[in-house]
Amino acid sequence: MIRVLLADDEELIRVALANLLSLEPDLDVVAQASDGHAAVNAALAHRPDVAVVDLEMPALDGLHVAAELAKTLPSCAVVILTGHGRPSHLPRALAAGAKGFLPKGSPGGTLADVIRRVHAGSRYVDPSLAADALTAPQCPLTPRELEVLRLADHGTPVAVIARRTQLSHGTVRNYLAAAVNKLGVSSRVEAIRTAHDNGWI
Repeated sequence: MIRVLLADDEELIRVALANLLSLEPDLDVVAQASDGHAAVNAALAHRPDVAVVDLEMPALDGLHVAAELAKTLPSCAVVILTGHGRPSHLPRALAAGAKGFLPKGSPGGTLADVIRRVHAGSRYVDPSLAADALTAPQCPLTPRELEVLRLADHGTPVAVIARRTQLSHGTVRNYLAAAVNKLGVSSRVEAIRTAHDNGWI
C-alpha cells in the first residue's frame, strides 16, 4: 500500500479527493490537513509515502511544504495540486523538491497514477503547464527587487520594508523604482499586480 497525505484548505475538495483515492486498491489516505503547518506536522507524525498538497494554503503554501518535507522527511514524495497554476510556479515547485505538479481539474484517475509514479521515483508535470512554463517570459527583476516588491504588497510603508530588509529608506525606494521601470508600469501597485499575475511573487 502507498500511504498518502492530503493537504488542502478547501474541505470539500480534500474530502472528495480522499474518497476518490480510497477507491484505489493500492492507495491508503493516512492523514489529512487543512493548512501548510498542519501538513508538515501530519507528515512527520504519519510518515506517508506521498504528500498531495495544494499550492495555495494558509500558514505555509505548497512550495514551502515541499521544501520543508524535502529536508525533514525526504522519503515522502510531494505532489503539488493547483487551481491557479502560473508558469513561474513550476520551476519553483521543482526547485522546492516537488516530484509532481498538476492542475486540480485533471481527470479522476490522473492523480492516482501520478501518486504511483512519484512513489516509484519518477516525476510528473502536467503537459500543458510544462508548455506554458517553457514559453513564459522570464522575470526581469533581481531577487532583492522581488523581495522588496513582495514586502510592499498590501501597502506596507517604506520604513517597515527598510526595517525588515535592513536596508536604508532610499535603497528600498530605489529597488521599488527599478521594479516599476523594468516592468514598464507607472506605479508600485501596478508592479505588484504584474508580478502577481506572472507568479513571480
